[in-house]
Amino acid sequence: MSTWNPWRGCHKKSEGCLHCYIHRADAGKRIDTNRIIKTDEFYKPIEKDAKGKDRIKSGQLVFLCFNSDFLIEEADEWRKEAWKMIRQRRDLHFLFLTKRIERFSIGLPEDWGEGYPNVSVCCTIENQVRADERLEIFRKLSIRHKMIIVQPMLEKIDIASYLDASIECVVVGGESGKDVRPLDFDWVLDLRRQCMENNVSFEFRQIGSIFIKDHTVYHVQKQFLGAQARKANINYTAVPASSTD
Repeated sequence: MSTWNPWRGCHKKSEGCLHCYIHRADAGKRIDTNRIIKTDEFYKPIEKDAKGKDRIKSGQLVFLCFNSDFLIEEADEWRKEAWKMIRQRRDLHFLFLTKRIERFSIGLPEDWGEGYPNVSVCCTIENQVRADERLEIFRKLSIRHKMIIVQPMLEKIDIASYLDASIECVVVGGESGKDVRPLDFDWVLDLRRQCMENNVSFEFRQIGSIFIKDHTVYHVQKQFLGAQARKANINYTAVPASSTD
């Protein structure tokens, strides 16, 4: 696993961004998150080490733009070059999250076709309004590997109509930190049910710092959020198509 942040900075776009971890971290360092800048690791995928070997070793999963949004407006020109490097490094698999799926086609490579096989696109939603807004667009895009990220989950959400064979996984999680909005376990279980009924893989990534289960409110320290989600043991792996025939 590796990371690649060709640019940094982001703008809060919707309700899920209220307690954005990037903005919170930058505030502590007196960094203006709204200023989008190219980083010194822009060419990381094609850089070599002192021995002339690839800086990012072949076969790795590369988490792309986790300090920004790959589709952010200010990076339109930079993204053209980023796509070229992604195409060049077909031996790597790149994954990025976005709240700007409506901008996906801007600057898309001419040879994109049905999608590069080494790219996973994760459409992020947080409530029903954003689900209907973004997933309606997402379902129409030609992308080989699609995931839906419901984090932070802010309310009960119905996405059953968007769950088909093109969606490889739905990931859900709560919000972390102080003064965050709660995550109700009933919402998570309902989303899991939707995934199981449509044979789409489901992953409970983390509970929320404020977590409601059986009408009881729990306040959980950040370091335990992932472990508690795993302890729930509710992840679901889709049955291969050949097994359901």
